[in-house]
Amino acid sequence: MGKVIAIANQKGGVGKTTTAVNLSACLGVKNKKTLIIDIDPQGNTTSGLGLDPRTVETSVYDCIINDTPMEEAVIKTEFDNLWICPSNIDLAGAELELVGKSSREFLLKESISKVRDRFDFIFIDCPPSLGLITLNSFAAADTVLVPIQCEYYALEGLSQLTNTIKIIKKNINPPINIEGVLLTMFDARTNLSIQVVEEVKKFFGSKVYSSVIPRNVRLSEAPSFGQPIIVYDKNSKGAESYMDLADEVIDNNR
Repeated sequence: MGKVIAIANQKGGVGKTTTAVNLSACLGVKNKKTLIIDIDPQGNTTSGLGLDPRTVETSVYDCIINDTPMEEAVIKTEFDNLWICPSNIDLAGAELELVGKSSREFLLKESISKVRDRFDFIFIDCPPSLGLITLNSFAAADTVLVPIQCEYYALEGLSQLTNTIKIIKKNINPPINIEGVLLTMFDARTNLSIQVVEEVKKFFGSKVYSSVIPRNVRLSEAPSFGQPIIVYDKNSKGAESYMDLADEVIDNNR
């Protein structure tokens, strides 16, 4: 049965989608069958894997709002062992539509349960907010992977996120835990990056991954070509870092 990991942080621009796309692709290269569920209405994970959200016929919106079986929405990407349940702009209205539904927090979990046995890992790329869509993701997930950028405002909202996870744990999904904390956009030339690493390690201890994702031009370019970094430039620092992270994730889940 596949491990379901939500990639979440209430703060935007921390590398959630970059991590969803690249970690999944690296796990695929390592022969792990991996599914990404793009549950952000912007559809950046979908386009980052070479699909046009505007032409997607069946999306995660249909799975949670129209009860469409997830297997009908899942698409095999052109990359090794990697599938996606895509998103599109339809999802933007889902928050309001979910309000009137019964068991509204568990609709995504129910949908995932039908395909869970087919994959080793299932990642949910969450939007940077705490609405009903993110609540569905937390209800469906075994764990939460938290990317944190090595910048001045990095620790803002962290206590809020950990409190949210505690509330989810208490009221909706008792087994949920933090999978790990990933430091992104690290620049070894700045004292600030080094200070943020120290602060995050104080806050989260052993939950912080040894792998750190650097600021990397090739990593920023890859999404515009619809490719994960491991395909766009497998020799780049970004590709090496995400391959190291994939090894850590596999080791932690043996």
